[in-house]
Amino acid sequence: MENSSAISCPSTPRWNSERPFLTGSFHQETKTTSRFFDTKGYSVDSLGLGSEKAIGCYNAAVQELVVIDDLLSAMVGIQGRYISIKRAHGKEDNFTFQVDASMDLALQELAKRVFPLCESFMLINQFVESRSQFKNGLVNHAFAAALRALLLDYQAMVAQLEHQFRLGRLSLQGLWFYCQPMMGSMQALSNVIQRASANNFAGSAVLNLLQSQAKAMAGDNGVRSLLEKMAECASNAYLGILERWVYEGVIDDPYGEFFIAENKSLQKESLTHDYDAKYWTQRYSLKDGIPSFLANISGTILTTGKYLNVMRECGHHVQVPQSENSKLMSFGSNHRYLECIKSAYDFASSELLNLIKEKYDLMGKLRSIKHYLLLDQVLRSIKHYLLLDQGDFLVHFMDIARDELTKKLDEISVEKLQSLLDLALRTTAAATDPCHEDLTCCVETSSLLKKLGTLTDGERSRNVPDDNDLEEPVSITGLETFSLNYKIRWPLSIVISKHSLTKYQLIFRFLFHCKHVDRQLCGAWQAHQGVRALNMRGTAISRSSLLCRSMLKFINSLLHYLTFEVIEPNWHVMHNRLQTAKSIDEVIQHHEFFLDKCLRGCLLLLPEFLKKVERLKSLCLQYAAATQWLISSSIDVPSLVESDGSLVSEKPRQSKSRRPYQPLKLSSSNKTVADSILKFEREFNAELQSLGPILNSSSKAEPYLTHLSKCILGIGNEQ
Repeated sequence: MENSSAISCPSTPRWNSERPFLTGSFHQETKTTSRFFDTKGYSVDSLGLGSEKAIGCYNAAVQELVVIDDLLSAMVGIQGRYISIKRAHGKEDNFTFQVDASMDLALQELAKRVFPLCESFMLINQFVESRSQFKNGLVNHAFAAALRALLLDYQAMVAQLEHQFRLGRLSLQGLWFYCQPMMGSMQALSNVIQRASANNFAGSAVLNLLQSQAKAMAGDNGVRSLLEKMAECASNAYLGILERWVYEGVIDDPYGEFFIAENKSLQKESLTHDYDAKYWTQRYSLKDGIPSFLANISGTILTTGKYLNVMRECGHHVQVPQSENSKLMSFGSNHRYLECIKSAYDFASSELLNLIKEKYDLMGKLRSIKHYLLLDQVLRSIKHYLLLDQGDFLVHFMDIARDELTKKLDEISVEKLQSLLDLALRTTAAATDPCHEDLTCCVETSSLLKKLGTLTDGERSRNVPDDNDLEEPVSITGLETFSLNYKIRWPLSIVISKHSLTKYQLIFRFLFHCKHVDRQLCGAWQAHQGVRALNMRGTAISRSSLLCRSMLKFINSLLHYLTFEVIEPNWHVMHNRLQTAKSIDEVIQHHEFFLDKCLRGCLLLLPEFLKKVERLKSLCLQYAAATQWLISSSIDVPSLVESDGSLVSEKPRQSKSRRPYQPLKLSSSNKTVADSILKFEREFNAELQSLGPILNSSSKAEPYLTHLSKCILGIGNEQ
């Protein structure tokens, strides 16, 4: 929110200051004779006073009457005949009262005792005139109005003293006696005013100043009560702003005094396309200068208005139920205003939570995201789309999009992938999901390791290297960069923002590629099973079969760990917590905790481990791609054509194949094939064993890695 000095507000007309008769300042600028000596009892002529004579020329009784007359004028800021007002040049609030040096010394001392009261009146009166201007804000306006009411009482007292003087019943000692009760109060107010003027206080600063001064005057009940009354009056306008915020979610703050600022440049649409969107945390924020009586509950106040504002932007017009007891008109010692704010918070929180859960089906949307983006169907079928839950959908898509996904990045058609995705969704069980139309595909421009560099420092592990340290593969295809996206609309974007979806996509890409490796290895395994009936003992094929089984066990163990030991248990924990959440902020917190836990559990924040896994997957893919060549090169497939060109009869071949344990003739290139298989085996085992120290060291801080470590090391031991 802009400062009050930058906020446009009406200006006071110039003639209001150029015409002194409109402000009362003409009394202080015009040299005048006594206001009181035109009475029947006393008059200047009857006393024989001349303006050219010093007061010392008269006897003490006459001097006392003149001093009382001048003091009554000075008490309302008017200069007298023998009591003058001296102002410092250029400083309107710096002035002193002086008496004629020829005045009786005893009368001088008594007069000087009243001067602080006169000075306090002038300071307060000047403050009221200056702070009533628009630019000073509502709190100063209310404070000035309370001071104006106090000055009316003060002027009524002066008028009563004048009446007693005109009746001849007021002496100088009597005047001093009647002035003493107001001395402390007026002095305390003038001190507050001087500090407020010197620092140009406005808004909450004025309230804090009044409260602190009231506490400092704990030994004087009268002054403390007066300052508390001033603080209460000044806070009425402020509490009006607060009331609209906590009951309607509206900031009605024309002068920028409220402690909550609104950044209108942040729009809710940024939540769906900006990874670092600050809408939820910075659209409304706390400013400096929170009133002391609201400091402990300022966060609750901010949150209450935010919740109401979200519902209003959803078109769901809601207002906190109000009664006479819920009006925020004062902040007395009974702390009732705290109860009103707490009730407003509870209402706004429950209403928004019910709106998002019931009308916008938050849990259903999360299940759908899990289903698609977290590959929930790797296990079974937010539980369908984002977590690979829809197995039939995923398998069908990978089959029909295989050719497109194997292309290089610059050759991939995202439009074609989208059409294939839509086809897979419509022709599988995913078509029954009402949210499947929100699913879209995208192709990233960098590898998974590089993409992890976009995480903020607070979400990274301490071991995550800088972007420059991440190795980018020389050539990557759509299989490494393919991802799913999900259309999220307001207000669900508060919970499922671009920031959250990016984390889902990182997990999806890792799972999707693991699933691709698993499918390729399964194809290699089927190729081995095709020659199982042949006697392969002692050949390179038998060794290749063992290697293929070890690779499958590795990738299946990894997928089992990611799904059953990371995603599923953490999902159920989050689901249970969301059922008992009391506010939308708790929902956001539990959802973010779930995603961060999954990122850590899926080892995406351990780049050293992730690089090893990527290397192992690369070896598995290379081996799977070479399987057909390995098998065909290691054996001679019997020819079905005789040397003379005639076909071999079926019956003899059948009888020949039924001979038990007939040795298979090895091809001449069997040694080359064996060397290739041994090379794959050595590299795979070496990479597998290198994971051991990494997992062992990481499992000390992350105990859930222990089981994965045992599984992977067990594979290495079997080899």
